[in-house]
Amino acid sequence: MPNSLTVYRWELRKLVAQKRTYLGLAVVALIPLAFVVALTLRRGGPNDVAFGEYVHQSGLAIPLVILIFAANFILPLVTALVAGDIVANEDHNGTLKTILTRSLDRRQIFTGKLLAAVTYAAVALIVMCTVATVAGTIASGFNPIVSLSGTRVSAASALGLVYLSFAVYLVPTLAIVAIGLLLSATTHNSAAAVVGTVMFVLLLNLFDIVPGLQGLAPYVLPHQYDAWMGFLRTPIDWSPILRAIWVSAMFAVPSAFAGYVVFMRRDVAGG
Repeated sequence: MPNSLTVYRWELRKLVAQKRTYLGLAVVALIPLAFVVALTLRRGGPNDVAFGEYVHQSGLAIPLVILIFAANFILPLVTALVAGDIVANEDHNGTLKTILTRSLDRRQIFTGKLLAAVTYAAVALIVMCTVATVAGTIASGFNPIVSLSGTRVSAASALGLVYLSFAVYLVPTLAIVAIGLLLSATTHNSAAAVVGTVMFVLLLNLFDIVPGLQGLAPYVLPHQYDAWMGFLRTPIDWSPILRAIWVSAMFAVPSAFAGYVVFMRRDVAGG
């Protein structure tokens, strides 16, 4: 009997067939490759960011530096490419009415689409992390790194911490998925949903520069992108990681619920 997992498999097959799926994955793969090529052509590094001074000493520092650079725009954009399109694309193609009249209830359809968007976000992060790690290791070697606390971390342990850091980054990314899905269901327009999602994230960065609001900045979504740095301290600093979980949930849960309500109330005849 068809259920949410059935929809999930359908949505994954759709993603495999769509060009924008590969566009996003190509972006997250090419960025670390371009970064490594640039490093091989120059002696210096981005010394003004965490781990930047170690990129020529250990390839394991490279994915961490890339995560910093890609946090505020690139990764939210790649995530929004699918999350913002996954419902609106049905409107554009005129297939939503057909889907909503199948032998599946709307809850199952929405759940399947949400799971597919989450899967894509996770795959994008894994691709970026793996490409950056492999390319960085080829360029700078599989060597120990120095933590933010100044302690030496063996290469094997550092490799695990790199992937854990990307896993922590997935937490606020899930909020981006929920926001993109909400806008996708609400606007009925893929471009509006994608741009709206990225603009929302960028606007939240204003908490860093608007006088009087800086005190709230650690509790808005963009700041949770840096929570992974807690793993690169000795001992591990769990405070930013735990904060990222509940702050991201404050954005993700209401957005996902609102998207669910909008989707449940869609007019089949007009949709």
